[in-house]
Amino acid sequence: MSRRPVNPSRRLGDGGSIPFVASIQSKSHNSPLISIGLVIVGAILLIGYFYSSSGAASSDIKDVSKLEGGSSCTLEVLQALPILKKAYGDSMHKVLHVGPDTCTVVSSLLAEEDTEAWGVEPYELDDAGAKCKSLVRKGIVRVADIKFPLPYRAKSFSLVIVSDALDYLSPKYLNKTLPELVRVSSDSVVIFSGTVLSESSDLLVYAFERFKSGTEFIFGYPGQQRVRGEQLAKFGRPAKLRSSSWWIRFFVQTSLEENDTAGKKFQQASAKKAYAPACQVFHLKSFS
Repeated sequence: MSRRPVNPSRRLGDGGSIPFVASIQSKSHNSPLISIGLVIVGAILLIGYFYSSSGAASSDIKDVSKLEGGSSCTLEVLQALPILKKAYGDSMHKVLHVGPDTCTVVSSLLAEEDTEAWGVEPYELDDAGAKCKSLVRKGIVRVADIKFPLPYRAKSFSLVIVSDALDYLSPKYLNKTLPELVRVSSDSVVIFSGTVLSESSDLLVYAFERFKSGTEFIFGYPGQQRVRGEQLAKFGRPAKLRSSSWWIRFFVQTSLEENDTAGKKFQQASAKKAYAPACQVFHLKSFS
């Protein structure tokens, strides 16, 4: 297709350029602002592509992970164990963990004095090590689909900790799974959920920080910088990272009560240890 001719009446005289624009171009030629501007434009384009490919996304549910360095909410549980012990005290003596890599969490809990621990792995244990297979043989760790009732009696555990599992469930299954987790606890349920970037400006800052560190900027899944095809097949669906306001509304709608006392103790212990969770942490009361 031939290009349309330029209207001669709109041509600029002599040099064909505007002196002011030329001066800006010359001054900004070596400016680092160009690099920053390119990063921001690239981030905006990525955001636009992401939302256009995923459809009309809710403001409360975003497929954007804020976790950095490949860390996950299950790894966050391991870091938070000393904080949880401070917050829950004697309630940490009989613990159930639900989530991927539960063998690692259970092993860490069993290493603690006067602590019994069990685990539920919601996904297939394809690459389980010898220690994990031993826990499975002993019945300490079970592989189970958490969309169905758990194989435990009511109030079997003083504390239930769940990580990197609820984010993959739709509200339809959350309505069944979360009350089931509360049912098997006698004290509390602690939820470690993927966090979201609440403001677009936070997302741009996040993108720029990852650009400076030489790390890829990837949208997707809680605690994972890249989810390969086989991992996505295992999880079954992309994660839906929900805001704290979404979770609070959901707790109210399903008649689940937050454990404010335990939550305050957890915050106080976190402040003393200068610990800032990379995941959202919620504390629920057990059924009376």
